[in-house]
Amino acid sequence: MKARKRFGQHFLTDASVLARTLDCIGPRPTDRLLEIGPGRGALTELLHGTAERFVAIEIDRDLAPMLRARFPGLELVVADVLKFEFTALGTDAPWRIAGNLPYNISTPLLVRLLTSNLLIEDMHFMLQKELADRVDGEPGTKAWGRLSVLVQYHCTVETLFDVEPSSFVPPPKVRSSMVRLTPRAEKPPLTYPARLDTVLRTAFSARRKRLANALKSLPVDWDRAGVDKNSRPDQLSVRDYVRIANAIEYPVSAEGAVR
Repeated sequence: MKARKRFGQHFLTDASVLARTLDCIGPRPTDRLLEIGPGRGALTELLHGTAERFVAIEIDRDLAPMLRARFPGLELVVADVLKFEFTALGTDAPWRIAGNLPYNISTPLLVRLLTSNLLIEDMHFMLQKELADRVDGEPGTKAWGRLSVLVQYHCTVETLFDVEPSSFVPPPKVRSSMVRLTPRAEKPPLTYPARLDTVLRTAFSARRKRLANALKSLPVDWDRAGVDKNSRPDQLSVRDYVRIANAIEYPVSAEGAVR
């Protein structure tokens, strides 16, 4: 079955990469596993039957009959993962999530997962290397941006290995990386979580400006924030951005976003 460009499909076919991915995930009999985008089932074949519960979400309806026939008992959800309500899977135990993510949905999907109410133990994703570098970026580098801060606020990040385009069919035009995201047990407290993303979007839309200028549209109490407002947005740490978000003065909406 041919890959569909509109779904951003690049099927992982390299057996050595698949084996390495399985080793990184390390599925256990008591796990709840969620695979996003099983495609033709290359990773599904290795994960199926390894866990107490295994659910796969696939957007391509044409792949569903093959997946159901190939993997009896597989809980297959045919849906757009960007619209799927993750809590429908159950919130009484944590999930382990894995997938070779289409490049065109990776960023919004990561944001959705990080801000969902689903209990997550860890996530293993194949991402475009450029995106993986941003997710695992450091302050003061070109890779450091809104997504870096948002992901690292919620999770620890490990880049596990890189993958060449030849490992996929059809081969993408860029390299990929496997990353592991592990939700943090403790995070710096946010008075209104929605404010953090407001600050990040505003700051990194003018990343070369001084912070005071980049965030001049927001009512930040700089003395309370305790952050050097002459710094550039790409020089600040996750904790710095949390301090700024907590130092925004009213008015805000009921959800915590600045009006």
